[in-house]
Amino acid sequence: MNYLSTFTNTFSNYGNYILKEITFQVEPWYVNYFWMLTFLSVLVWGLEIVFPWRKNQAIFRKDFWLDVFYMYFNFYLFKFIIFAAFSNLTARIFEGLLPHGAESLIIYDTKQLPYALQLFIFFIALDFIQWFVHVNLHKFNFLWNFHKVHHSVQEMGFAAHLRFHWMENLFYTPMKYIVMMLIGNFNPQDAFIVYYISIVIGHLNHANLNITYGPLKYILNNPAMHIWHHAEELPENHKNGVNFGISLSLWDYIFKTAYIPRSGRDIKLGFENLKKFPKTFLQQLIYPLNKKD
Repeated sequence: MNYLSTFTNTFSNYGNYILKEITFQVEPWYVNYFWMLTFLSVLVWGLEIVFPWRKNQAIFRKDFWLDVFYMYFNFYLFKFIIFAAFSNLTARIFEGLLPHGAESLIIYDTKQLPYALQLFIFFIALDFIQWFVHVNLHKFNFLWNFHKVHHSVQEMGFAAHLRFHWMENLFYTPMKYIVMMLIGNFNPQDAFIVYYISIVIGHLNHANLNITYGPLKYILNNPAMHIWHHAEELPENHKNGVNFGISLSLWDYIFKTAYIPRSGRDIKLGFENLKKFPKTFLQQLIYPLNKKD
């Protein structure tokens, strides 16, 4: 099988799988990421309605439906399918380049450990590499132009979590797969389990909820911390951004990018000249390709 066939066949296989999820044909029934995402979203939205941090924010906040569209578009078409397709393609490439394929890159095979510990290590390693990529999305103008889509959110809510330009997956995915190979070349089902845990945390981080997790705030990212990541006005010593943690706040405290000067409940969100930023899905997809800086 050549590289193109590997890539296209993965699209077809996972596309069929997603259709089965939507139509309740997945076995066992509880391994259904489409309806898990839907249930999670309704649950967190319900918490926003009952326990809103910003009480004057509308239930259907600004760009609510745009973010819901992004949520399903990115979660499925450019997360599960693209991630699986690039993972399979990358594995094929390494099989051709290395004498023992991807296994040649394993620095510690976590398969020797209990399954729960394997997933824990994978979660920690994956979150760190995502933190690193996220920092660079803010540092370099070319990458920032794509990441601006996520930061164009003006009112925070759970669905803002998955408003991002699909090209971001091309920056994150190779790094994620390298992590998978270094610690044991996890299969897609393992990756999905860890990824769904991240989705739960990410939904809460962007929700209109006042959650800090007490002492665990130094380990887990949270809405009170993450809202400062979306602040329009950044501190002088962190002009490229603060609070880059995806699921864990730990990395920001270790690398001194943590910043919570006060309650951020009512701070202005976005970036300079946000009013000029495109408002529709298609315009936002095209925007980075037209930028010259």
